[in-house]
Amino acid sequence: MSLVSDMFYYEKTYYLCIQKRDNQMNLPQAFIAQTEELLGAEQTKQLVEALKTEPVVSIRQNRQKPATLALEGATQVPWCADGRYLPQRPSFTFDPLFHAGCYYVQEASSMFLEQVMRRYVQQPVCMLDLCAAPGGKSTHALSLLPKGSLLIANEIMHQRAQILAENITKWGSADVVVTGNDPSAFTPLENLFDVILTDVPCSGEGMFRKDETAVTEWSPENVALCWQRQRRILADIWPSLKPGGLLIYSTCTFNAHEDEENVAWIASELGADVLPVEVPQAWGITGSLTQENMPVYRFLPHCTRGEGFFMAVLRKAEEDYRAFSPRLPKKKEKQKANPLPKEALKQAASWVDSSEREVLAEGDMLYAFPREYASLLAAFRGSLRILKAGVKVAEVKGRDLIPAHDLVLSILYQKEAFPQVELTEEQAIAYLRREVLSLPEAPRGYVVVTNRHVPLGLVKNLGSRANNLYPAEWRIRSTYLKPFKSSSISQNSSE
Repeated sequence: MSLVSDMFYYEKTYYLCIQKRDNQMNLPQAFIAQTEELLGAEQTKQLVEALKTEPVVSIRQNRQKPATLALEGATQVPWCADGRYLPQRPSFTFDPLFHAGCYYVQEASSMFLEQVMRRYVQQPVCMLDLCAAPGGKSTHALSLLPKGSLLIANEIMHQRAQILAENITKWGSADVVVTGNDPSAFTPLENLFDVILTDVPCSGEGMFRKDETAVTEWSPENVALCWQRQRRILADIWPSLKPGGLLIYSTCTFNAHEDEENVAWIASELGADVLPVEVPQAWGITGSLTQENMPVYRFLPHCTRGEGFFMAVLRKAEEDYRAFSPRLPKKKEKQKANPLPKEALKQAASWVDSSEREVLAEGDMLYAFPREYASLLAAFRGSLRILKAGVKVAEVKGRDLIPAHDLVLSILYQKEAFPQVELTEEQAIAYLRREVLSLPEAPRGYVVVTNRHVPLGLVKNLGSRANNLYPAEWRIRSTYLKPFKSSSISQNSSE
């Protein structure tokens, strides 16, 4: 399933759920009893009433891809500079700027990651986002990490990993590696990561008003399975965190078993200090419900504008810090292959901003990657399943150099590399459906098509027609929803 079909399915499900909600939600009695024990009867009643209301809709803008968005009625997410609440949910599937990576549709509570990153990450780091799909926190981290950092975004589930790679490609950042591995694959990489984000699989209580399946699948037994699995995941990745490094732990659930109790377990059993984050009282964020003076941050729908979410930040013990050095995987033996023409490398390098990156070859593929981390990437190839590294620039086919779709969505792309043609809204939707376009006024050859002056992708113009090079797996397949109205969230740029 692609990001587009995944988003479309969610939008269809969202509207059907809203139509039949009618303020009715059959919550399990065991869940209510568990919550009353944690919150008390009155707050539980308030929470249940909040869960009967419609989910909050929010987006996070991409500052690296400036575009004019008409956010009429939108309000600021207090803990995220680029986060905005929307008054209603538009059909994102039919907005070209969504596909171009100008914004990300993300639950507002999870944007609290920004407060942690700004408080504790001021120097370049090597960061792992362990359970990263579909990519909300990864794309957010890429916008927050100091210059010179590298993010490894990982997802074990194959389909979700493909969505993660697509989302990160559209976001346009270059200093990232997308992998598809079990957490245990990171255990041998001792003392490698400065920061690890673990948004662990959970019982999903914070998804109740978004997804009816989350309600029907909930049980005390599933909660128990979740907190035990979470501890196994944490134990697997703990050796790969440097002494003195940060672990950011989060769930989208309410209960203390998966939240405070796991934080206490990390601190006592693995050896870590729980760190505070300054939070204004006006934000309505709830602290620990089980242990005084434990700085954790819980988002409850009846207290904050968002869904259920929990986050804590911990620092691994720094004892004997200087004695620890990263243990890297063995480098993969170099494959014997015909060397690529130097002209191809030189031409590909001219298409990107390569001031701090180099164009590397992997088979017939050329990609731009941070020069500082090139040797680490070579080592990763020996132990990790890599789906994406940096920015794919081109593919060499004989004497031809075929520009990659990733290239034009990247912030490294040099706009003078190819001619550009601005598409109307109707043409842009046709392009995203991978239909054949006619661009008689455009020059022949590779052309970048844009909408509101933002690159959408490539075509190869033959004169009579333009071959649509939009990735087939990303195309808009359905016409179930009405076409996106540009006045909902985006409008023509004044540029």
